[in-house]
Amino acid sequence: MSPRRLLTLLCALLFVLVFVTLRGSASGTFGGAPRAFGPPAPDATGAKPFLGRWDLTLKGQDREYPSWLEIRLEEGKLAAQMVGRWGNARPLPKIEISNGEVSFVSPKEEEDSPSDWIFVGKVNGQSLSGSVTGPKGGPWTWSGVPAPLLDKKGTPKWGKPVALFNGKDLTGWKMSDPNSTAVWKVESGTLVSPGHGPELINEQKFQDFKLHVEFNCGANANSGVYVRGRYEVQIEDNSIQEPPSHHTGGVYGFIAPSPELPRKPGEWQTFDITLIGRMITVVQNGKTIIDNQEIPGITGGALDSHEESPGPIYLQGSEDNHVAYRNIVITPAKE
Repeated sequence: MSPRRLLTLLCALLFVLVFVTLRGSASGTFGGAPRAFGPPAPDATGAKPFLGRWDLTLKGQDREYPSWLEIRLEEGKLAAQMVGRWGNARPLPKIEISNGEVSFVSPKEEEDSPSDWIFVGKVNGQSLSGSVTGPKGGPWTWSGVPAPLLDKKGTPKWGKPVALFNGKDLTGWKMSDPNSTAVWKVESGTLVSPGHGPELINEQKFQDFKLHVEFNCGANANSGVYVRGRYEVQIEDNSIQEPPSHHTGGVYGFIAPSPELPRKPGEWQTFDITLIGRMITVVQNGKTIIDNQEIPGITGGALDSHEESPGPIYLQGSEDNHVAYRNIVITPAKE
């Protein structure tokens, strides 16, 4: 074959290759196989009304459940985390916003349900509302309002300390289930949790405060101090395998204690907790383990999701074994 003929043939082959490539690019296929383009990035304008933190209320057939949701854009992609009826804040596997509607999925494993829970909702003014399929007896409805900033300026002036436990009986407290066979007891001047029983809720409500509490966590026991009835400061001797925010002194699922102090089952310890707005400081046994950090939202077990309102101190009694409490003293901020 002459050099001229060889050059002509090579040019023809090159032309064919370029033509096929361009045609495949234009049609979205190459060699008959669909091209993988992935989902388009969400429209930031369309997503904007849904972004941020939301205090949710899930309305079932028997009762209402507090919940919490955060939606954000990360590098142009939607991401979300949620606190459901119990447990800790967790990332959601799927969230989409399209045509003025948000949809997200809470996995069945998290909901103790035979099927995934699928939430669909829309913005109505300053609120969210929608339905959820998946719960037994559903569909349920749900609603949400923007979580308040709770931004406080300056240093509060403190009022007089108030003893919440008299060391004698349950005066000033109530159990979440008055018909429970497992009950809180007062023994030798201490409150003792029942283990797998009701929560113990103080009858007073407070907004900003300093709280002193002494606790004695038994071996393999678990409890917690809920401030405003919405945010749990954890007490435990059985969660070493769980994330650090689930350990003693952590704000459950959100803030890990740092440093984390050694467990001392059977020994008396102290918490001094200061809560101003969303900012919390936790001092354990005289050591600061959380230093003025923001609590993003309610933790699992919250009494409600009305973060703008005062709430009670409550002690968790629904977890394992026994934890004792004494010297529970609160110093509220002056209005």
